[in-house]
Parts: sequence; structure tokens; C-alpha cells
Amino acid sequence: MKFERFAQSLAKRAGSSHTFMLALLLIVLWAASGPWFDYNDTWQLVINTSTTIITFLMVFVIQNTQNRDNDVLHLKIDELLRATKAAHKAMLNLDDLDARQLKSLLQEYKDIAADGDDAQEDVDTTTAGPRQRPAVDQ
Repeated sequence: MKFERFAQSLAKRAGSSHTFMLALLLIVLWAASGPWFDYNDTWQLVINTSTTIITFLMVFVIQNTQNRDNDVLHLKIDELLRATKAAHKAMLNLDDLDARQLKSLLQEYKDIAADGDDAQEDVDTTTAGPRQRPAVDQ
């Protein structure tokens, strides 16, 4: 739990305008110091090493915050689905589907949308799912 709080705090600070300005200032100072160091290898190594280490560590911090934000978003959406009578409750378990099943479900909903009818007509409020339309003989 401590790492999660640290990661959230660090990600919030890293994304601020103050941090950007500080990073920009450090790069300008580094570039301006080039003539004093004759633009030697050590001078270049300082910026390369420091930015590489910072980038490497930030990957993990950002991934942690994205995972947390994703989990929070899923919980909120799940609660909205549970609270909406007309919602298709099977949507709560989409995380368990494989890519082929998700693609098939996406196509099913695209087909419903392509019918051109009002979206409300496609929802059966008694079963909270897409309505099975009767076949129309032509």
C-alpha cells in the first residue's frame, strides 16, 4: 500500500507544470555548462545516465498508477451497470472473455447499432439485455 500511495503522489507531481519547468531548467543549465566541460564524454554521460535512470523508474510508477486508475474505472462502470435496470448485466464479466469473444460481442453490438432503429427499441427492459428481433419475411 505504501508504494501505491508513493506512486500516485509521484505521478501527480511528475505531471505538474512546475516539474516540467524544473526539468527544462536543468536541461538548459546542462547545455549551458557544455563549454566549461569542453563538451566531453563525462558531460554527455551525466545527462544520458540521469535521464535513463529516471525514465526506467518512471515506467513502473506510471504503470502502477494506470493499473490503479483502470481498476477504479472498472468498479465505477460495474456499479453503473448494476444500478441501471436496462443494462445488459453480462457486461459485468467482459474481463473474462478472450479476444475472439470480445470481437464477436463487439460485432453483435455494431450490428444492433447499424440497424438504424432507435437504441431504446433494442433494449428489453424486462431482461436487461439486447432484444432478439423476430425474423421479418419479405
